[in-house]
Amino acid sequence: MFLNLGFKSVTMDDIANEMGISKKTIYQHFSNKTDLVEACVFLLFDTICTGIDTICESAENPIEELYHIKRFVMQNLKNEKSSPQYQLKKYYPKIYGRIKLKQFEVMHESVTENLTTGIEQGLFRANMDVDFVARLYFNGMTGIKDTDLFPQGRHNMNELMENYLEYHLRAIVTKKGFETLNNFINTTQS
Repeated sequence: MFLNLGFKSVTMDDIANEMGISKKTIYQHFSNKTDLVEACVFLLFDTICTGIDTICESAENPIEELYHIKRFVMQNLKNEKSSPQYQLKKYYPKIYGRIKLKQFEVMHESVTENLTTGIEQGLFRANMDVDFVARLYFNGMTGIKDTDLFPQGRHNMNELMENYLEYHLRAIVTKKGFETLNNFINTTQS
């Protein structure tokens, strides 16, 4: 409900009605809506992290890995119809700050491993500053969610992520990586 309707617009009454329980039952587990929002945000984060770990273990190569992760994240965030990060930042800034820091830590480690593997496989340029590129990737992925820069009615989040991912990869691939990227794009788009 939070992802589809937004953190602010969903009330405890809405949640109780959706679950077929009383608000009193919810308050036996959560002292207030903020605690419930926090629990939901971190549960979703942990779910996404677990899924990403599974993808990283089974991906054929680092290029496909990034695309599979993007697809998985979009499915779990329900294509972010209500711009949950914007609402979290506006209405629950402490939770937003904590989750953004965790996102950075996890994403930085994951992207660093992805880049290192890509270099080892000859898909990514060996002369790049891996830490810099990993930080730039995080900044870009979080930046495209800024609704002031990319208004919702004008930009579809899935297309923004797809475009940013391709932009990122084209900047770092070798000739071998370029062929792999093009093959993957042509195969998945046909």
